[in-house]
Amino acid sequence: MTTETAPAGRITLPGGEMLAWSDLPKERLADGGPLAALAVRIVPPGARVLLAGPHDPALLDRLAHAEVTCLLRSHPDAVALAQRAARVVVGGPAGLPDDETYDVVIAAAGLDPVESVEGTRLGWNGVLARLVAAVRPGGALLLRLDNPLGLHRLVATTPWYAARDDSAWVIGGVLDQAHPANRDQLRERLTAAGLHLRACWAAYPDGATATALLDADQLDRGAGSGLFDAVLHGACAAAFGTATVLQDPARLAVDALHAGRAADLAPAWLMLARRPGGPTDPGADADLPVALAQTGQSGQPGTCVLEVLDGPSGWRWGHHAGADAGTTTAAAPFASREAAYRDPAALSGPVPTGRLLHTLLLDAALRRDLATLRTLLHGYAGWLAGQANADGRLAGAAALASTDNMVVDGDRYAVLDPSWRATDTLPGDVALARGLWRFAAALLTGGYAHPWSSTLDVAGLTVVLGGLAGHDLDRATVAEAVRTEAAVAATLHGLDAERRATLATELQAVEPTDPPVGAHSYQQLREAWLRQREEISRLAALTRWTDELLTSRERALRRAEAKIGLLSGSISYRVGRLAITPARLAKRGARAAKRRARAALAPRQEEQQ
Repeated sequence: MTTETAPAGRITLPGGEMLAWSDLPKERLADGGPLAALAVRIVPPGARVLLAGPHDPALLDRLAHAEVTCLLRSHPDAVALAQRAARVVVGGPAGLPDDETYDVVIAAAGLDPVESVEGTRLGWNGVLARLVAAVRPGGALLLRLDNPLGLHRLVATTPWYAARDDSAWVIGGVLDQAHPANRDQLRERLTAAGLHLRACWAAYPDGATATALLDADQLDRGAGSGLFDAVLHGACAAAFGTATVLQDPARLAVDALHAGRAADLAPAWLMLARRPGGPTDPGADADLPVALAQTGQSGQPGTCVLEVLDGPSGWRWGHHAGADAGTTTAAAPFASREAAYRDPAALSGPVPTGRLLHTLLLDAALRRDLATLRTLLHGYAGWLAGQANADGRLAGAAALASTDNMVVDGDRYAVLDPSWRATDTLPGDVALARGLWRFAAALLTGGYAHPWSSTLDVAGLTVVLGGLAGHDLDRATVAEAVRTEAAVAATLHGLDAERRATLATELQAVEPTDPPVGAHSYQQLREAWLRQREEISRLAALTRWTDELLTSRERALRRAEAKIGLLSGSISYRVGRLAITPARLAKRGARAAKRRARAALAPRQEEQQ
C-alpha cells in the first residue's frame, strides 16, 4: 500500500519511516478491551490526543470524540490507520513538531516500538523526554512498561533471551540500565521528567493484549479480595488456552495475590502521570477504575468490559462497555446459547465483598480440614436452597452460582458476577451438583492434595461433597449437572449443537488422571503422569494378585486330580469296587421290582374305588 490509497494530507513523512514493517497487533480485543475503556475515561471530549506507537485500531474507534494523532514508525500501519486518525506522523518521535502539545499522550505499547530503526535513535530516556515535552501543562501521559520478571516470563517454555524473530531488535533484560525494570524505577523516571503520578494499573495476562487492568496499590493490599481472585484466575486461564507452559499461570497469579505480590508479578504496568500547571479538571482523576476486566472472549456472546470504581461506601460496579448480550436466544445463531445469557444491567450497585468460595474450599482440602469444608459447603447449599422457589427450582444468576463465582464474607454468601443468568430454571439439586462437580474436577485434575480416597472418580467425589453439604446426591443427578455444565460452557464459547454434544461427552469422560482443562502446564502434566503411574501400579498389583490366586487354585485342582487318579489305580480301590458293585446291582433290581409291583396294584385300586 502507498500514500496514494490513504486520505490526502493525513500522513506526514518527516523521514526515518520503515517501509516494509508492521507493528500492529495480530491479536485484537473486542472494542479495544480494557485499555480502550480506560482511555475513554481519561480523554475528555474534544481533547487533542497523541497515540505514540502501535495500538489496536479499535482504540481509535473508541476515541472518536477526540482529535487523535498517531505517531508510528511503520508506513503500512500508517496507511491502515489513516482513515481512523486525524493525522499520522511516520518515522518516530524525532518527526514531531517541537511546538505541538497534546492534552493526552498514550504510549500503551511502551516506548521501544515508538522509535524507528531507520532514523535517529534517541534511546528510552530520549523518547520519554520527547513525549513528556508533547504533554501540555495539565495534560496526562499514559505509559506502559513491561515487567522483565512478569508472570508471562515465569511460565514461558522458551526463555525471553532466546528470541530470534524479526521484532527482537530490543531485548528487555534487567541489565540494560537505560530501561526501568520495575514500578519504582518508572516512578523515578517520570518524577524526574517533571510529572506527577496519579495511578498505576497491573496488566494481566500479557501487556500487549491485557484483558484485565487492576489498580496496583489495591492489589498490594487486597490479598483477600474475591473480585481480584476471580479476575486474575479468569484472565490467565483464558489467555493461555491450550498453550504449553511451565506451570499453571492462573494458580501462580492467585498465589501471588494472596502473598501480596500480584502487582510485582504483573506482565506489564500502565502508569498515568500528569504534567503540573495549566487548566486541569479537578475531577479528571477522581473516578479512575479499580479494575477493568474483559469478560468472555472476543467475538463471542456476552463479551464486555466490566469496570469497578472505588467510592466512600466501597467498591461499586461502573460502566460496562462492549456488551452484546442484552437478549437471550433471540439474537443467538446457535441453539446452545439457549442455556444462559449475559445481562450487563445486573451489574449495578456495590461489588460483593469477601473471599472466593473456590479458593477457600481448595485451601481447606489441602489442609484436610473437613470441619471447614463441611461448614463452607453447608453454607453454599443453604444459600442455594434459600434462592429456590416453592418447587425447589433456581432461576437467574442463582442457577449458575458455582463456587468460582461466589464470595464468602463471614456467614454471608453472594454471587460475585450476577450478569450471567440461566435462561430456564434448574432443579436445586442439579444446580448444587453442577457447582460441586466443577470444584471436584478442578481438585482432582489439578493434582491438589485432599482428604478422600484416591480411587474416587469425579462423579464419586461430587456425591461425597454433596454429603458434606447435607444433600444426598446420586450419579444420575451428577450426570444431569454435567450436561447442564456442557450447555453453559457452549454458551460461553459460542459452540453449535454438534460441538456442544462433543463437549458433553468429553466432560462426562473426565477422569482424575487427566490433566486440567486449559493450558498444558508441565507441572500439572507431570502430576497427571504421576497419578496415571500410581493408577497403573495399582492395577498391575491387582492383576498380579489375581494371577497368583488363579495359579494357586489351579495348582490345588491339579493336586486333587492327581490324588483322585492315584486312589483310583490302587488295589484297595479295586477291591472296594468289586465288593460294592454287586450291592449296587441288587439295589437297582429291588428298585425296579418295587416300581413294577406298584404298577400292577394301581388298576385294582382304581376298580375298588
